[in-house]
Amino acid sequence: MGMNKNTVLAWATFIMMVVGFSLIALGAFRYDDVAGWGFASVGIGFFAIAWVFNALKGRV
Repeated sequence: MGMNKNTVLAWATFIMMVVGFSLIALGAFRYDDVAGWGFASVGIGFFAIAWVFNALKGRV
């Protein structure tokens, strides 16, 4: 079973969602200072890119 373009985009979306959740969790639970806001904002950025990858499935 080979991986086509849609499968690659699905895996990329899944991995980016996991990384985004972990960055937001780090910002919320590990860092209490300004660094927590940075981790959370980067996690939200990962969600935005994962959303784009998900929207590209079937179109590329």
